[in-house]
Amino acid sequence: MTAVNPTPPRALTIAGSDSGGAAGLEADLRAMTACGVHGCVAVTAVTVQNSLGVSGVHLVPAETVAAQVRAVVTDIGVGAAKTGMLASREIIDAVADVVDEVGIGRGPRRTPFVVDPVAASMRGDPLLTEDAMEAIRTRLFPRAELATPNLDEVRLLAGIAVTDAATAREAAEALHAMGPRYVLVKGGHLRGSPEVVDLLFDGEQTWEFSGPRIDTPHVHGAGDALASATCAALARGLSMPDAVASAERYIRRAVAESYPLGAGVGPVSPFWAVQAHV
Repeated sequence: MTAVNPTPPRALTIAGSDSGGAAGLEADLRAMTACGVHGCVAVTAVTVQNSLGVSGVHLVPAETVAAQVRAVVTDIGVGAAKTGMLASREIIDAVADVVDEVGIGRGPRRTPFVVDPVAASMRGDPLLTEDAMEAIRTRLFPRAELATPNLDEVRLLAGIAVTDAATAREAAEALHAMGPRYVLVKGGHLRGSPEVVDLLFDGEQTWEFSGPRIDTPHVHGAGDALASATCAALARGLSMPDAVASAERYIRRAVAESYPLGAGVGPVSPFWAVQAHV
């Protein structure tokens, strides 16, 4: 007897590959699967990477990135899409053009688009040239249903150093003015606070998602996983505040269940969510 199962919700990540399996599109797929969504990919770069860091980056041609997006959306279809590491101005421009072409981005009856502006390393160092960061501001943010910067990326993109709730609101307002419908300012990099507070802002209303800071060094891929869990929830049809709330619950548990890997920083874990359904 042959079983025919219904097609699950689908989501697309446009991101770089992490050979260590902790961050990048590998983290995206782990989170999407754990959140009940079939993940598709458009690979932007291949990194030479392990738990100790990145020792090489090899870019995929911009036209090939766009072709991957086009191939997935026109056949498989997706309920939401997200970006991760886009690596260059040429790739950012190609992504902006192709999402317009296939109906991803802000607007009625368009597929929700989550822009995770991967612009800084785990140590806060810039990963993109200034012209590439300007392309994020001017080409991707106006198309984004949601932008999800961490505090280092806020500093690089908006020139604001977030130190408290007031500057987090200031940063959210500055980034919202660049075009996203919603901005999620992630507070995980604000050291010294016993709580992690993420601020969601839509230009008028704010939502705060807070929880105790979990004492672990193993947080590789946390930002990718949060954006991907949000993307998965949007693909399942949740509203933006509900999608972010769902993703926040997922990432807090994933950080709590993180594990060591190699000699450096280990990843957040999706295993608790997967095992709960086995």
